[in-house]
Amino acid sequence: MFKHSQLESVKAWVAHPAHAAMPLHARVQRAIRQLIVDGALGAGKPLPASRALAQSLGVSRDTVEVAYGQLHAEGFIERRVGSGSFVAKMTEFTLGRRLPQRDRHLRNQTPNLSKRGAAMFGSGGIREQLLPTPFVHGVPETRTFPLQLWERLERQVRKELGAQTLLHCEPQGSEPLRRAIADYVNLERGARASADRVVVLTSSQQAMSLCANSLLDPGDRIFIEDPVYYGARKAFDAAGLECVPIPVDRQGLVVDQITAQPRRAKAVFLTPSHQFPTGATLALDRRLALIEWAARHQTWIIEDDYDSEFHYAGKPTACVQGLDRHDRTVYIGTFTKSLFPGLRIGYVVLPPRLVKPMTVARTLLDGHSASMAQLTLARFMEGGHFGAHVRTMRGVYAERLDVLARLVGKYLSDFVEPRVPIGGLQLPCVLTGDLQERIAVDAARRAGIELLGLSALHHARAGEAGFLMGFAAYTPFEIEGAVKKLAKALRAATKS
Repeated sequence: MFKHSQLESVKAWVAHPAHAAMPLHARVQRAIRQLIVDGALGAGKPLPASRALAQSLGVSRDTVEVAYGQLHAEGFIERRVGSGSFVAKMTEFTLGRRLPQRDRHLRNQTPNLSKRGAAMFGSGGIREQLLPTPFVHGVPETRTFPLQLWERLERQVRKELGAQTLLHCEPQGSEPLRRAIADYVNLERGARASADRVVVLTSSQQAMSLCANSLLDPGDRIFIEDPVYYGARKAFDAAGLECVPIPVDRQGLVVDQITAQPRRAKAVFLTPSHQFPTGATLALDRRLALIEWAARHQTWIIEDDYDSEFHYAGKPTACVQGLDRHDRTVYIGTFTKSLFPGLRIGYVVLPPRLVKPMTVARTLLDGHSASMAQLTLARFMEGGHFGAHVRTMRGVYAERLDVLARLVGKYLSDFVEPRVPIGGLQLPCVLTGDLQERIAVDAARRAGIELLGLSALHHARAGEAGFLMGFAAYTPFEIEGAVKKLAKALRAATKS
């Protein structure tokens, strides 16, 4: 007979709402099979008589007989005339508690990966916060997004295009969205774009991986900012590239150190409009010098313009791509920061000769971006809603940055010095006391506060210790509460 716990396990399985669609005999059969597979019923163990089990479960005897018959047909039990039913001996199947132990052993074994696969796995990947927690960086405010407007536009698209929205989309992206993107970057970023030069992707991260694998070979050199956005460095490392760090100062990337390099690189990656994480803007003379250097050496410039929409002081500088008359610049943009992360739409504006190769390469990754989201976004941009939303959020974010900078000065002045940027979605803070960065970040996490340490973003040199504080997704009230909590956590960390 079953032990009481085993009988209760069968009852729970049979009664579970998730299994309600199954016939009753199938539920009984699956529940007993699970006990056998888990090792709770070992080989040779007797099963209850069908009449007794039927009474215990409150079902008919025929139901149990059908369940036993199926278990017998599958080889899980043996039925002996005059003796009853018993768990079968299955030599080809490792039963019981040894199975999880074997699984644990296999999970701990080093997988047989390629060099590129090992590099990707070793990098740890890119982990995004599923829910905004102060002070996660790079997350926009989504609670005030005009969702009803978006849904109305989505319904319009579905009504007009019907089943077409359910089909594959062009790998390069839908033409209306490419046209809207080109119009936007030309007007707002001073780019030199047209619809036929735009490729719609799922993210800027995909764009960086695409560039790394399409434009360079393993072992090729690429100049990167130091400090640098971690997603870019991981993409380039995974592609087997040799990343050569170039320092950043208050005027952005130190281009003189690129032009003075004795060995050339095939590409340079930079965030010129709003350097990540320092917030510096690349000076115009450096932009022009970099463009001429790239043209002279036939090197690619990979420009990530990740949050250029949010500029709070003065007029934003035109993007490098718009100044590059030699067509050596790949311009990367995303709607993840300006609209909402779940949209999963980014894009590249490419030199004409790269459009076809990059589009073909993209088909090997994910084929295309979702048609419905692209067409809805195109309507959102064409109707002027995107520009209106960005202008609204620019004011909201500027206020939140002011609030955060003021509160950091009030409550955290014993620990950090804020470096207030002229744009972006995060505030860099440099540690000024004896508190170590790792200790500060760990203390904050224990208090429910997420900070990104600055040290790990440096590649070749010891940079200033500190952390980034994202502010865009949090109200002034939430920011104040989190800053006070952080101050308390840091004070406790200095005493321990």
